[in-house]
Amino acid sequence: MKYQVIARKFRPQIFDEVVGQKPIVRILQNAIQTDRVGHAYLFSGPRGVGKTTTARILAKGLNCIKGPSTEPCGACPSCTEIKAAQSMDVLEIDGASNNGVDDIRELRDSARYAPSRDRYKIFIIDEVHMLSTPAFNALLKVLEEPPPHVVFIMATTERHKLPATILSRCQIFTFRTISGPEIQAHLRQIADREGAKIDDRGLSYIVKAAEGSMRDAQSLLDQIISFGGQDIAQDDVRDVLGFIPNEILDRTSAALANQDSRELLECISIIVEQGLSIQQYVRECIGRMRDLLMMKLGLDDKVLAGPEDKKGLASDSERFSEQELVRNFDMLLRLEAEIKWTSQPRLHLEAGLVKLAMAGRVRDIEDVIRDFRQGSSSAAPTAKPPAPAPPVAQAPPVRPAPPIAQTPPPVQTQSRQAAASANPPVVREPAPPNPTPTRPESSSNMDAAKEEPLVRRFLEVFRGDVAQVKPSKGEKQ
Repeated sequence: MKYQVIARKFRPQIFDEVVGQKPIVRILQNAIQTDRVGHAYLFSGPRGVGKTTTARILAKGLNCIKGPSTEPCGACPSCTEIKAAQSMDVLEIDGASNNGVDDIRELRDSARYAPSRDRYKIFIIDEVHMLSTPAFNALLKVLEEPPPHVVFIMATTERHKLPATILSRCQIFTFRTISGPEIQAHLRQIADREGAKIDDRGLSYIVKAAEGSMRDAQSLLDQIISFGGQDIAQDDVRDVLGFIPNEILDRTSAALANQDSRELLECISIIVEQGLSIQQYVRECIGRMRDLLMMKLGLDDKVLAGPEDKKGLASDSERFSEQELVRNFDMLLRLEAEIKWTSQPRLHLEAGLVKLAMAGRVRDIEDVIRDFRQGSSSAAPTAKPPAPAPPVAQAPPVRPAPPIAQTPPPVQTQSRQAAASANPPVVREPAPPNPTPTRPESSSNMDAAKEEPLVRRFLEVFRGDVAQVKPSKGEKQ
């Protein structure tokens, strides 16, 4: 028999073998048991998480000779034909290559006829989002009111591309990415059945590269077994997948903790000399900062690593504060985005890591404010009242101008005397002197302000000086 890849050889054949989709499996099993099977289902989610596999298992459960059953026998003609994709009543259609309106019209005409042998005629439309707009419109009526013997099961990785009219006619199931521990446990079972020896760290490399896709993880395991044989070392897994050695990541995290720019540049030189990917190095540094933060917060179960590795991460996390880990995480994320578009990734990485090391010498504003508040609260009860300010040298008062001597009016002519009697002269009083003349702030006021406890503590923290003393609100200057 021709060799069959691991992803097909270990494909789930019953509901209980589906990994990481328990809520969806339970709903479908209950629907079969209570005879509440819908006429249209939509399975959406990322690649390699079991959408098409679940659709085939549902089809076998509905058409099994012992069914409808939540546990298809897998031996009857219907089950074997569905497994081999050769059933006359379960039609799998590729939406990418059959996306025209004529293809959907042919499907609609075929749905009118009863199944040749099984209970249901089931249409599995994969990548349904690739259908054209006229094809979707042609599918609407038969999707809403199909014959009683027809069930539609559609699968897509891009649900947002489907029209709302299609979504409203389906029961929608959203498949999630599979967690790392679940993938690793399943890969362990496959490796044991294949007789391959691989340690947990090697499997953790595969899980990281799969990014939540079981099919990708199985394909990578198949590739690594072909490379390393039955006895697989973790170095072989790392070399095949292009991961960065843990020693370099350990040196990088230690250099960041010690704010050692020279050591960081040495790590970059090693990466370049060994021909490793700079972008992969930055991604793994981001992952390392994330693992350190999880260990710092006490979330050990969120870190995909062995007991020995977790112990080392726990000791390394003690060298950082939460604020430092979050800052490093944020700056590395921005650095990763910038490296993708630069023509000199090495130079950009060197500058970014040196900047990251220098950032450790800068105090966070939260720490400064906390120290200031603690210092002011501790200094307030014990602070002595400020010494009375020495008398301010008053400027010599402005003496009022002497009253203007009234001189007798000169001899006027008769017409002038008549005008003066009609409009007597108005004598203006001299303006009183300003009791609070505006003057520049004296040095004694400056000294008195600096002796205030809060002001003195503020000047010590920020190393500043008082430039001007202004009156409080509502006080006259």
